Amino acid sequence: MEIKRGTVVRSKAGHDKGLFLAVLDVDGRFALTADGKTRTIVSPKRKNLIHLAPTATVLSEGEMESDSSLRKALKRFKAE
Repeated sequence: MEIKRGTVVRSKAGHDKGLFLAVLDVDGRFALTADGKTRTIVSPKRKNLIHLAPTATVLSEGEMESDSSLRKALKRFKAE
């Protein structure tokens, strides 16, 4: 599955292992990810693509416009 802007991914490695994140940008073999809480839109985390497991969900631009809307969109993945 292709990872692009808005894709919800699960981190497979690192201190954020198991967390669901949103991809803000993809640059070569790296992605900039944020969750709206520990990693905000202003200071995203740079993750290697091999450490990310994509889901079938792609967030809209409206869901990624602020940290609060990003947290709200990712909240449904924490219950699963």
